[in-house]
Amino acid sequence: MKYKNNNAVALSLTAALLFSSSSFAATTWKIAGGDSEGSSQHAFGLKFVEQLEAKTDGKYTGQLFMNSQLGSEQDTVVEAGLGTLDFSILAINNVTPFSPRVGVFTLPYVIQSLEEAELLTQGEVGAELVENTVEDAGVRIVGWAYTGFRVLTNSKQPVKTLEDLQQIIVRVPKNEIMIDTYKAWGGNPTPMAWSETFTALQQGVVDGQDNPYVTVDAMKFDTVQKYVTNIRYIFSIEPLIMSEALFQEQSPEVQQAIIEAGNAATKHSAEFLTANETRIKQQLVEKGMVISDPANGEKEWIDKATTSVWPKHYESIGGKDKLNRILRLLGREEI
Repeated sequence: MKYKNNNAVALSLTAALLFSSSSFAATTWKIAGGDSEGSSQHAFGLKFVEQLEAKTDGKYTGQLFMNSQLGSEQDTVVEAGLGTLDFSILAINNVTPFSPRVGVFTLPYVIQSLEEAELLTQGEVGAELVENTVEDAGVRIVGWAYTGFRVLTNSKQPVKTLEDLQQIIVRVPKNEIMIDTYKAWGGNPTPMAWSETFTALQQGVVDGQDNPYVTVDAMKFDTVQKYVTNIRYIFSIEPLIMSEALFQEQSPEVQQAIIEAGNAATKHSAEFLTANETRIKQQLVEKGMVISDPANGEKEWIDKATTSVWPKHYESIGGKDKLNRILRLLGREEI
């Protein structure tokens, strides 16, 4: 009888311990990512999760689902807005259809360096766009990943002139500004979800695409693309968005931890790009990719894009005055 009583006590203690430990189990949020491991998105996401855990004493964490496991990048905006997805790291151009005012960051040739990207995203313009996405799409930007300039790749031929561009079919995101840019160049843009792009390149449905070197490497585009053209029309910014409903459910302390983790990951992203882009570019050359610059610089590309595309999208981005304010912040002439 004594043995049975001791056994019962032990079982009760075990049950109590199990209940106690489950009470303090970390809350795990799902974080979608469009790119593969090794990308800027992935590096950003890892740092965000690390910092989130550190700033909440392990009470909150995140699980990364890279390579569009949770759907296309645009799908994740919808799901986060509905509250069925917690977070997503995605290209800013895939947020633009749902919050057109952030399209100012995809206007061709507005951002011309990492430093300018940091200035805009981490200053008053970035803060304004955070509020815009909350209002327009029900998602909150809580951090910014930087991936570098989108370069043009293709499988057919070197592209050095706008005439060369007309010979290839280029996959572009479902983003009106980017579609209009290629049309202004006389190109053949084919809108397509990011999750479908590798297969389309592999099967020859499209000849080329544009993305930064870090993404080209992470997505193994060197296996289906040969030629690279160093256009610098868009500096790729990839925000971390969060369901606004989920954000508002959190205590002020957890909200602050999320923002601070996002800020730390933002800083890390800039460091990651600076440390890795040149090395990755060289590795792609070693793998057989042929890199060239546009003939005679990009003057013709710039002129056609800024004169044709900018005016068409003044209204959608929030007005010409908004673009002029950004140009002033960057120390450039107003239009």
